Order: sequence, then C-alpha cells, then structure tokens
Amino acid sequence: MRTPLTIRFLQATPKSGWVALVLCAVLAFVVMPLLHLAVPPESPFHVSTYVITLAGKIMCYAIVAVAMDLIWGYAGILSLGHGLFFALGGYAFGMYLMRQIGRDGSYQSDLPDFMVFLDWKELPWYWTGSDSFLWALFLAVALPGLVAFIFGFFAFRSRIKGVYFSIITQALTFAAMLLFFRNETGFGGNNGFTDFKRILGYSITSPEMRVILFSLSAALLMATLLVGRYLVVSKFGRVLAAIRDAESRTMFLGYNPLWYKLAIWTFSAMLCGLAGALYVPQVGIINPSEMSAANSIEIAIWAAVGGRGTLIGPVIGAAIVNLSKSFFTQAFPDYWLFFLGALFVGVTLWLPDGVAGLWRKWRNRA
Repeated sequence: MRTPLTIRFLQATPKSGWVALVLCAVLAFVVMPLLHLAVPPESPFHVSTYVITLAGKIMCYAIVAVAMDLIWGYAGILSLGHGLFFALGGYAFGMYLMRQIGRDGSYQSDLPDFMVFLDWKELPWYWTGSDSFLWALFLAVALPGLVAFIFGFFAFRSRIKGVYFSIITQALTFAAMLLFFRNETGFGGNNGFTDFKRILGYSITSPEMRVILFSLSAALLMATLLVGRYLVVSKFGRVLAAIRDAESRTMFLGYNPLWYKLAIWTFSAMLCGLAGALYVPQVGIINPSEMSAANSIEIAIWAAVGGRGTLIGPVIGAAIVNLSKSFFTQAFPDYWLFFLGALFVGVTLWLPDGVAGLWRKWRNRA
C-alpha cells in the first residue's frame, strides 16, 4: 500500500525540525509581541521598534532567499532577477498604501502627492481598484506570478539555461528598473512610494501594527518553509532534482521539464511578491532601487552563504548577511561591499555547502 504524501512529509521531517518550528512560533507570536507591547521602554527586557522592524524586514528577505533556494538549490535554475518579483509585490501593495493616505498628504488631494506635483489630473487606469486591500494582496501575488509565467514559458520552452538564463533575468530586471525610474509611468519615479499613513484604517506606525506585520512575516516564513519541505519530498520535488542533475535523461524517461520548471519558477516569484508586500509597510518606502542588479545578486548570495538545497540554509544566510549589513553600513560604511564580496568568495572557496553544510558536517562528526 502506497504511503500518502502527507504521511511521508511528516516522516521525512525530523523531530528536531518540528521542535524548532514550535519554539520559533512561540517567540514570534508570544514572546516578542509581549516584550514590545507590555514591557515599558526603560526596562532592559523591552524590545524596541527598531528591533521589531529589523527582524520583520530580515524575515521578508528570508522568504525571498527560500524562494531562490527552491529554484536554484532544487531545480538548478539560477535567477539574477528575483529582485524584480520582490519589487513588483511591493509596488502592488504600495499603491494601496498610497491611496490610504487620502487627503493627509502634503497637497491635501485625493491623488498621491507625486501625481499632484507632476500635474496629473486623474489616476491612471492601472490604479483602478488600488484602494481595495484584497485587490492589492491579489495583485501582489498575481502580478509577479504572471510576469514570471510569461517570461519562464518562452525561456524554458527555448531551453535557455545556465549562465544565459541568469543574464537574461538580470537584463529583464534592469529594464524594469529603468521603466519604473520614469515619472510618466505613474509609480513615483526615482522616489517611488513613501510617507504611508494607514492600513485598513489603522496607523501604520503604531506599536500594534508593527507587531502585526512582524507576526505576519514570521507566519509567512514558517508557511514557506513547510510548503517548501512538502514540495521537495514529493514526487514533484524528486523530478525537479532529476531535471537539475540530468535534464536530458529526465526527458528520456518521459517527463517534460518545461512544466516542472515553469511551476516552481512561477511559485517562487509569487512568494517573492508576498514578501515584497509585507516588506513595504515595515520599511516605509519602495522605489526602483529594489530592482537593481546588486539586490538580485545579493539574494543569490543569501542562498549560497546559508547553503543551497537545504531550505533552512537560505534563512540563515539572509540573517547573517543582513545583520552584518546593518552593522557594517553603520560602523564601516565605505567597506560594506568589500565585506560582502569577501564573504561570498570565502564561502565559495571553503564552504561550498554553506553554513548549513558546515553544521551538517560537525553533526556527523559528533
């Protein structure tokens, strides 16, 4: 009798993984909110707004890193354009946040301030429905997914892969960045969207909203890890691994790599869009720089530093790199990029399996 996939998923996940997940849930949904809301600021146990916001931002980055791992670590598809999908999700939700400002902007107009400044008379047609929270969430998922599906269909059907695919994804992201920099596109030009006020009528800067956004980021990260684990232990995940290791042999066995690669590619883009939608209200700004080539390359570095093909590794990599970035950009702002380059070179030379691989080796020795 064949074992159902859900049972095999539960059996394949070690007990320590479930314990870690429960502990993280308690920390994210109970401990951190209480320490931020219930403990007075003068107490040494108080968790500041800065820590809550930084942790929420890093968890959004971690979701993108896991999305990268699903396509790179398990399907062998290296994307240097995932910053585009992240930014599209952020812009989609940012449109809603701009509409929520209402007449509280500098020009006290129903139009966003940048449109008033540029002498726009009405909202563009593609802003229709942007005042709806549910539509904004749908758009944050559907838009990156649609772009990824169309691009991936033609790329995978043409059997473009390897470094050529990576270069094309970076070219697509760079073209989108140049488009969003233009004022006439209706997305704020180089300044993007900022000065947000409310979500669903509640102040975006209130401690309660900060905690809600932090907890939602944690919940999405946990759900991403669980769904990712479910996928990689399934038949779908095994076929992806076969395509990664020997695509021609997989085709000979009767599998069409196009639809498998397209499915995981589109799903990965949609995860990035959701992460972008959570990221924007926490940092308070979204602009075309999120689509820069450097940002997309940095996403690949998160996965490489943490360890490809491990799911938890990219989470660790995103945390290490971004916490280091927060420190170095304040203490040594002129040397941050040198540190990032040295970190990537060092991992490539001495830790090919990343931090997660190093931990696995130590555990096996023990």
